[in-house]
Amino acid sequence: MKTNFMIMISLFAGSVVSAQDSLNTISYKPKFIAFSPSKETKNVNGVLIKYYDEIDQEIQPKKVNGVGLGFNGLGIFFPVLFLVNITSINNWGINDIGSEPLPDKMNTINGMQLSIVNMEPTVTNGLELSLSSNISAPSVINGVAVSPLYNFHHTTKGVTVSTFANVSQKCRGIQVALINVCKDSRGIQIGFWNENEKRKMPLINWNFKNKKL
Repeated sequence: MKTNFMIMISLFAGSVVSAQDSLNTISYKPKFIAFSPSKETKNVNGVLIKYYDEIDQEIQPKKVNGVGLGFNGLGIFFPVLFLVNITSINNWGINDIGSEPLPDKMNTINGMQLSIVNMEPTVTNGLELSLSSNISAPSVINGVAVSPLYNFHHTTKGVTVSTFANVSQKCRGIQVALINVCKDSRGIQIGFWNENEKRKMPLINWNFKNKKL
């Protein structure tokens, strides 16, 4: 009797563990449509609809193969604030970002990012289209970023195009805007005013040498 009881307990415990493993597997399976913030969503092969994720241990970084749609309503107000303070571009906060981004704690979008404003830590591999682009986030663009107003990134590798300003800590490629600022550049800046670690020039600026330590 005791033997049968122990066998039943073992079978029940095994089934519970198996069910938990199955649930964990399901939660990490790629989704076609997902929402953010979310502690459960990790992989998306399709569309991620997002509001605002922060670098936080409680929020699961997401990998998106497809499209990231950002609907952060704060993006309506930031363009006006930056336009009023465009003359003080050197104080726009990008200078405070001294450390490298942490991709393992950032959302990764392989494809396209469309947003009003992206205030999330994001690595975009592909095309980024937005009203104000990335603001106050250690964001990275590997590809092309286009905005009718501003582009803010920690790192840009490729081409960034906007009307008023492109501001980055690290640039590898081309910046095109009214004002272009980069503190660690390898490439070309085209605009009314351009700044890199070597010089400040109107119309066109460049640097192809390594930054001296």
